[in-house]
Amino acid sequence: MTDHDVDLFVIGAGSGGVRAARIAANHGARVMIAEEFRVGGTCVIRGCVPKKLLVYASRFSAEFEDAAGYGWTVPETKFHWPTLITNKDREIARLEAAYIATLERYKVDLVKSRAILEDAHTVRLLSSGARVRAETILIATGGAPYHGAQIAGLEYVISSNEAFHLKQLPKRILIQGGGYIAVEFAGIFAGLGSQVTLVYRGDNILRGFDDDVREHLRKEMEQRGIKIITRQTVAAVEKVDHGYDVELSDNEQVMADLVMFATGRKPNIHGLGLEAVGVKLGVMGGIAVDEYSRTSVPNIYAVGDVTNRINLTPVAIREGHAFADTVFGGKPTAVDHTNVPTAVFSEPELGVIGLTETQAREQFSIVDVYKTSFRPMKATLAGRNTRCFMKLLVDGKTDRVVGCHIVGADAGELIQIVGVAIRMGATKADFDATMAVHPTAAEELVTMREKAMSYGRAAAE
Repeated sequence: MTDHDVDLFVIGAGSGGVRAARIAANHGARVMIAEEFRVGGTCVIRGCVPKKLLVYASRFSAEFEDAAGYGWTVPETKFHWPTLITNKDREIARLEAAYIATLERYKVDLVKSRAILEDAHTVRLLSSGARVRAETILIATGGAPYHGAQIAGLEYVISSNEAFHLKQLPKRILIQGGGYIAVEFAGIFAGLGSQVTLVYRGDNILRGFDDDVREHLRKEMEQRGIKIITRQTVAAVEKVDHGYDVELSDNEQVMADLVMFATGRKPNIHGLGLEAVGVKLGVMGGIAVDEYSRTSVPNIYAVGDVTNRINLTPVAIREGHAFADTVFGGKPTAVDHTNVPTAVFSEPELGVIGLTETQAREQFSIVDVYKTSFRPMKATLAGRNTRCFMKLLVDGKTDRVVGCHIVGADAGELIQIVGVAIRMGATKADFDATMAVHPTAAEELVTMREKAMSYGRAAAE
């Protein structure tokens, strides 16, 4: 007879936690999961899913304009923000209900409460004060928006969390940040009709992405009317009668009706009791774990954004599944965090996998670069001034494709399929031998023959 109430207690019912709970239960474990907000976590409730719905909404403005070139007469259009938000909320409620139903189907006990660690095997539920004894504990509490250093007027600033519940669409919005969330919301608000200013402290947006991709996207965003200010930060925000007076670090003043910070997220670890039980943190502020997501306390694990490894929903799901298979399924499974495909739902969209050109040159002695920029077929009759961009990076010694970067419509869809090939070790010769599908933008990936440049080859030869 065990002295534990459950085999597994999961703190956090987001994508990673729910997957871990479901798979562990399927392996026969008695599972309880606690969530203090809403089931589904950041991605479902106030992240990827509602954001993608807003992205879809924002793209209709361009579709209406482009239709004229194809012979359509579109009456004067009018956008109604409250309708979008109401419909978005209805869909998110449906998805949350589906998550809850999944937990119920697998007989996972869901508790709506904040949970904190009291010792390595005891979790206290703040809603009732009850204590639960668990053989294994999984922390999957995700991340939270981080606004950075304190500045005057920071209380007036919203994060992406609040952006999903605005009462009305701002006429003018200033967004600080240059990562996924910042560029995505810049495209959303611009597409819906707002005047958008994007402020970023670095030299260019999307730090960590390939430099050609960063430059191409910036140009496309600016062509769509988004003002991008780099090498600056917001120094102060003052509320005035007609909105907010935003002072930048170079003393430039920008007027806005709304100020949003998308300056990153930090692991959601505050008040969990980690120190009391000896769970150590990593150098990036997340919970330190090994390749099996085990923390410094042998029976406590952590997955997803709270570990600050690769902060993407599919990664959290994979980590949660691998944890459950390892601990309860008898199948030790380490997650491979290399070659993770990802998309940025900016306008235009980005899809990338593998190394940037800079990383490839650091890692390989010979690097061949193939790239192309072209006007997409759809833009010809529409008369829209936009271009797609594609780039392949190849290890010159093995001919293996080590990086693929796409900017253009449906880039996220394309990179998912390309990701399979790259994970299988596809070579440039494999790409070249694949028959093109014509006319598509994707055919460019298998028809690029001439190197844009080659590093190290002359010396090697």
